[in-house]
Amino acid sequence: MEAEGLDWLLVPLHRLVSWGAAGAMVFGGVVPYIPQYRDIRRTQNAEGFSTYVCLVLLVANILRILFWFGRRFEAPLLWQSAVMILAMLLMLRLCTRVRAAGELSLKRRAFAAADNKDEIRAPPRRSYLDFDPHHFWHWSSFGDYVQCVLAFTGVAGYVTYLSIDSALFVETLGFLAVLTEAMLGVPQLYRNHRHQSTEGMSIKMVLMWTSGDTFKTAYFLLNGAPLQFSVCGLLQVLVDLAILGQAYLFTHRPLKPAPHTVHPASTKAL
Repeated sequence: MEAEGLDWLLVPLHRLVSWGAAGAMVFGGVVPYIPQYRDIRRTQNAEGFSTYVCLVLLVANILRILFWFGRRFEAPLLWQSAVMILAMLLMLRLCTRVRAAGELSLKRRAFAAADNKDEIRAPPRRSYLDFDPHHFWHWSSFGDYVQCVLAFTGVAGYVTYLSIDSALFVETLGFLAVLTEAMLGVPQLYRNHRHQSTEGMSIKMVLMWTSGDTFKTAYFLLNGAPLQFSVCGLLQVLVDLAILGQAYLFTHRPLKPAPHTVHPASTKAL
């Protein structure tokens, strides 16, 4: 009887906690990128952030949305994917604008210092339509990134439409979605190792990755999400911890320039 008498309090409280957890799932994944976004805007330098992180998250969340059409999972996970796609496009837009401004500034300084003005040439413009694998995801215009994302979405969506009745395809699609997301930190991990430095990388971002991925994995386990989500969530936490280990090892080490540097268009961080 006493428990029943508290229903007026427990039921709304349970709903409030559920809504809070759902809201954290939808928007929590974006929060880690706010410090990195602000750092790039403040310093006008995007070399410390690997834009391949954006690529990984775009692919993972597009695949997750397609997976939803074959196997319906909780709505907060679906909305999280939509919010993350928008956030990664904003990050790419900022990085592209900052790097373009840096190239222009370098060109002006070289032009002012050159004896023969006719020898100054602008860095070549890299376009998605060049289909050059050596400069994939190193394009000069934000529009090229948008075209690539739309093309991938169209092809993946068409294949999913044709194969949606295959249980094997749907499960494989779900596994690829979460496995790709689990590899989120790998580009940053590789970039840090390549330069033997974490300069320009927001430690706050990685700490938020770790806490967010831990929360997300616990959410998957407690809410009975598909097994792929839980396994890859654990893998993602391990990668986050490895990046934090790099941050500890490379403390106070300066950022080393990428080998064979020619011009800013070809020195984007991996």
